[in-house]
Amino acid sequence: MIETPPKLIQFLENLQIAKLNDMQLASIEANQNTSDVILLSPTGSGKTLGFLLPLVLKLQAQIAGIQALVIVPSRELALQIEQVFKAMKTGFKVNCCYGGHDISIEENNFSQLPALLIGTPGRICDHLSRKNFELSNVHTYVLDEFDKCLEMGFQEDMAFILKNLKKVEKRILTSATQSVGIPTFTGISNPIRLNFITKKENGLTLKILTNQGTDTKFDTLYQFVCHIGNQSAIVFCNQRDEVEEVCHYLSAHKIVNNNFHGGLEQNYRESTLIKFRNGSNNLLITTDLAARGLDIPEVKYVVHFHLPPKEDAFIHRNGRTARQEATGTVIIMMKKQEYLPNYIQTEPEELILGNTKILPSKPLWETLFFGAGKKDKIHKIDIVGFLSKVGGLAKDDLGLIEVKDNNAYAAVKRDKIMDLLETVRKEKIKGQRVKIEIARESPKVVL
Repeated sequence: MIETPPKLIQFLENLQIAKLNDMQLASIEANQNTSDVILLSPTGSGKTLGFLLPLVLKLQAQIAGIQALVIVPSRELALQIEQVFKAMKTGFKVNCCYGGHDISIEENNFSQLPALLIGTPGRICDHLSRKNFELSNVHTYVLDEFDKCLEMGFQEDMAFILKNLKKVEKRILTSATQSVGIPTFTGISNPIRLNFITKKENGLTLKILTNQGTDTKFDTLYQFVCHIGNQSAIVFCNQRDEVEEVCHYLSAHKIVNNNFHGGLEQNYRESTLIKFRNGSNNLLITTDLAARGLDIPEVKYVVHFHLPPKEDAFIHRNGRTARQEATGTVIIMMKKQEYLPNYIQTEPEELILGNTKILPSKPLWETLFFGAGKKDKIHKIDIVGFLSKVGGLAKDDLGLIEVKDNNAYAAVKRDKIMDLLETVRKEKIKGQRVKIEIARESPKVVL
């Protein structure tokens, strides 16, 4: 039986994790015994710890500069991994770099180089071209969701980055997809392959929803949302403009929802995911950017407003529901006389909606934004104390709190939030005047 190495026990306690799962234990063992590991495991199975734990075992306090590099396909995934590593409290510095914000902010953070660097391929290449750091001491690299990196066209950037690694001893590639080749530029040969992807998902129900009468897909989606009420759902579209159209339609019909895709500013994307996690929004309209690699809760329904062209994308989308022992429903929206793609082998049940169109009630929670965070010495306990003592909130009136480097978010019962704002707006937190408002940023498209 594989056991957790003693060195890692304190890190798990810091993360409040009682024990590792089989995949994580197998990854630790494999990475101790070989230089190259391919880790295949479904979305939401804990792959981040699966590679961070063996990685941290190789970090050495006496070595200066960047020792380990994690390359990821998206900003959200980079930030998520950074957050997990910081929560481990290893004593090693970590930096995160990604596009969509001012590069000078990251350049300032490199005045003291980290032991671990996490970033997206394009932004890492930008820093290398500016000579903001070098990678000559990197002994371990991870390509997380490497199949997604390839799909997004990052081959040249990744090849350029890996050419700068002169002392690599360990390579880890992770994916939630089985059928993908290993690029030659990775330098991987004879790897151990850990495959924890299972084909059958017993708790998953497939249903087809066809437009009725003269209804459009938008009308049908509106009826479906009324049908499920306040249950959580992710609606997948194939293109960004389609996401915007669906969101506009639902908002015009007074349905609370949020959009999420790669064309939105980072602060809005972050706020959107937080609202979805804390229950301020139960309906996320998105592209395949949200299909995997993000820290969002399991949902009851996955809706394919448009079916993806490839089976892999279909599988990854569906992976947002029916995880572990849970059950979930996948809704395939179709026009009349439209045919299912060949990759769907199971005949879906037909979903018949009633004629009742009762708007779902608004979510129980609303999100409060604080314009200060960890870098301002503001922590979760400070926000809890402030909202309960100064704001007069009862324990049950306060939901999930997330504190970032420069800001923080707190879920507050919707019927309490306006009175709370009036009470706390001019008050100080830990002696600081902090901007406090309802998190309602307008989505702005990154050009």
